Amino acid sequence: MAEYDTISKHLIQTYPHDFIRFILGRDDVEVFDHINAELTTPETRYMDSLIRVRIEGRYALIHHEFQTTDSMDPPMPRRMAGYLGRAIEQYGLPIYSSVIYLRHGAGRSDPGYYLSADLPGHRIIIEYKVIRLSAIEGQDVMNQGYAGLLPFAPLMKPPPNMDSEAWLRQCLQATNAAPLDDATKVDMLGSLAILSGLEYATSTVSRILSEEGLMDAIMRESSFAQYMMQQYREQGIEQGIEQGIEQGIEQGIEQGIERGIEQGIEQGIERGIERGERKGTVANIFDVLEIRFGLSAARSLSDRLAAIDDLQRLKQLHRSAIRVASIDEFRPLLDEERA
Repeated sequence: MAEYDTISKHLIQTYPHDFIRFILGRDDVEVFDHINAELTTPETRYMDSLIRVRIEGRYALIHHEFQTTDSMDPPMPRRMAGYLGRAIEQYGLPIYSSVIYLRHGAGRSDPGYYLSADLPGHRIIIEYKVIRLSAIEGQDVMNQGYAGLLPFAPLMKPPPNMDSEAWLRQCLQATNAAPLDDATKVDMLGSLAILSGLEYATSTVSRILSEEGLMDAIMRESSFAQYMMQQYREQGIEQGIEQGIEQGIEQGIEQGIERGIEQGIEQGIERGIERGERKGTVANIFDVLEIRFGLSAARSLSDRLAAIDDLQRLKQLHRSAIRVASIDEFRPLLDEERA
């Protein structure tokens, strides 16, 4: 689900006021900066979004987590207690905290608090806000002019008596009519199309995009094309199996055909999975760089990224791409990784 996290984090970084007004219901919040959300723990943890603000003359933090499914290990209340406790320890500021559940049905069992009351005199309660997009009236969000939330609108509740496909079409039309420059609008439409995949079949999204005359622009100019390519990364597994069978048959002349094919399939699956994961991670890095810094900047590093075979190294570069403030900050990190 890396593409959904990437898009959500990018949108909240680009439109923090829209998210703050949506969640807190107030316009008097002064945004200062986005804090590096890496928390110091034995196992590194990253909060999805941590924003330093000032409300009524007091500094505070606004924390968001984006979830497509329910967190089970650990459960979301315990996970949030850990996030908030460490953030309070590191920054010493009050925190407004929310979990935003993107997929329909997710978050129903989240109570919005962590409670430990088993020991008399040692009661601990940590509360946060639970937001399930499927329970939000999508038309209200559109009417309030939250541009940063437009890509999430298809995941929200449609108007009464409107079916899901008509609602998706209306969301696309509203985004296409939004007062945004062309490049931003195409990226917003691409983000909307990707997020819609949480509730709609890819074929449905593609068909409606084509009927609205938006598919060509999105495929040419936004990260949606890269996402579509990721949908086929599993082909690497199939290719690996086919190659493994061929190699296994050759080995089978000496080892016995049956065992040779079996080993070849096993090796092919392993190579195919690794190749698919590597290609998917490279595509994810490219998506992050393109979404955050533009297509030209991302393309300038595409060949170097594609040449990296180490999957763990690529995963670290993906995390770095999300955190850095500019493409110029990312380039030396890539150089250091290669050293």
